[in-house]
Amino acid sequence: MHTLSDTPHNPKATGSTRWTRWTRCADHLHGLISDSLLSLVARLGIAAIFFLSGRTKVEGLLSITPGTYELFRTEYVLPLLSPWLAAHLATYAEHLFPLLLVLGLFTRFAGLALLGMTLVIQVFVYPDAWPTHLSWAGLLLVVIGRGGGRWSLDRCLGIR
Repeated sequence: MHTLSDTPHNPKATGSTRWTRWTRCADHLHGLISDSLLSLVARLGIAAIFFLSGRTKVEGLLSITPGTYELFRTEYVLPLLSPWLAAHLATYAEHLFPLLLVLGLFTRFAGLALLGMTLVIQVFVYPDAWPTHLSWAGLLLVVIGRGGGRWSLDRCLGIR
C-alpha cells in the first residue's frame, strides 16, 4: 500500500524512497538504451569501415575502377578466385552488407558475411594487420551476438 511519502511528486518523500525510484528508472533506461545503443554504434561503426573501403574501389555508383582490378591482381591475391571475380565480390559485399547493417536488416547475416571477409583479409592479404582485424571482429561479434537491437528493421519486422 502506498503512503503519502511514496508518491512521486510528494516533497515529503524520504531520500531512500526517491533513490529507489531513481535506481529503478535508471535500470530501466539502461536496459533500453545500453543494448540498443551498443548495437547501433557497433553496426554503424563497422559499416562505415567497410562501406568507405568499398567506395575507394568504384567510380560513380558501382563502376569498378581499373586500379581495383590491379590491386586484386597484385596485392589482394586470393587462392581459388580470379582477380576479376574477387574484385567484384569484395566491392559488392563492401556496399551491400554495410547497407544492411545501417538499416539493421538481416543484421546477423550481414555481420557474419563481413566477419568472413575480415578472416579472408587477415589470412590471405594482410596477416600482420591482426590488431586492426581484431577490432573489426570485436564489433562484428557484438553485431552477430546481439543482433540489430531495438533500433533496427529486424526488430520491426520480427526477424531474429
